[in-house]
Amino acid sequence: MSSLCPFAGAATGGGVCPVKSDKSSAGVCPAKSDKSISGVCPVTGKDHGSEHKESTGHAEDKGTDPRMVPAKCPFGYDSNTFKLGPLSCIICQALLHESSKCKPCAHKFCKACIERFKDCPLCGADIEGIEPDTELQALVDRFIDGHARIKRSHAGGDVEAAGGKNKVIYEDVSMERGAFLVQQAMRAFRAQNIESAKSRLTMCADDIREELKSSEDNLDLCSQLGAVLGMLGDCCRTLGDAPSAITYYEESAEFLSKLPTKDLELVHTLSVSLNKIGDLRYYDGDLQSARNYYARSLDVRRNAVKEHSAVASQVIDLATSLAKVADVDRNLGNRSAAVEGFEEAIQCLQKLKLDSKQANLEQRRVSVLDFLHNQLADK
Repeated sequence: MSSLCPFAGAATGGGVCPVKSDKSSAGVCPAKSDKSISGVCPVTGKDHGSEHKESTGHAEDKGTDPRMVPAKCPFGYDSNTFKLGPLSCIICQALLHESSKCKPCAHKFCKACIERFKDCPLCGADIEGIEPDTELQALVDRFIDGHARIKRSHAGGDVEAAGGKNKVIYEDVSMERGAFLVQQAMRAFRAQNIESAKSRLTMCADDIREELKSSEDNLDLCSQLGAVLGMLGDCCRTLGDAPSAITYYEESAEFLSKLPTKDLELVHTLSVSLNKIGDLRYYDGDLQSARNYYARSLDVRRNAVKEHSAVASQVIDLATSLAKVADVDRNLGNRSAAVEGFEEAIQCLQKLKLDSKQANLEQRRVSVLDFLHNQLADK
């Protein structure tokens, strides 16, 4: 799964992207305080209302539209300050998914996480059985719902009536909610709790789809949805559900194809999605379909190199795509085209000069180059 947060470029409120900067190790209570909620953290019981005023209170005093109601999580958390706590699983370090309780010790984990253990990871007691904790899972679900967009009607004199109803203004926290869900999904994915990751990403994708209904040409939303769909494809691929993975990758490519090629991260995500479809077709024995997807990815990377010829990673990506197409050509019996593709890839990498600060890229360049030479030796 990509480490790129699709919400990083549009983070709200000047907050740090929770995917690229995860401060979950800090032992600070994430409680926030507003007029509708007591300043007491529901987890620790500590009052941090004064801290919240110091960190966020000024933003509400300067030029805020009085008709807009700032969106608040009903539990007092936000996506940038959420810490590991009783709503999380200590195994995957993400929000609980299918919360389950060990018997007899009663410690609680995600179902998929605890099923891999014979002894409780917390106390070491033998696990005699596990049972669902529906009350705790309902609490987690309400916590997630608390990050939904909040809507309020106009309160000023410029109310626009439509069918006798006030026009509704949405306080848009979708970026924050989306980044939060992606963060939780990536934690779960890294810990092999794939169903949890898939669940969070599906929520995120549904949120973005809803927004796109009224803003079809919003490039930020298209890029976010494209990245999230690619992650969902990774989840399905890991679960062995190739047809669903292909569907998600294809939809990801559809949205990412609408975007300008200036953002190299998004170009890379698009080409990777196309290559992953090609891989799945290849393993399924459909070589011609695999070649079509590899060729599309190759075209994307050729265009990227034309515009960013000095970016070493793009050149290595181009060589990789050339190798994929050449490999399929060889398997299809077109050996001359295969040799031509391998040789072009070798030339790209031999021309690439890297300095000492690019050791990781140099290692990758040498690895791909060795692979290409071996392919030619086997021709």
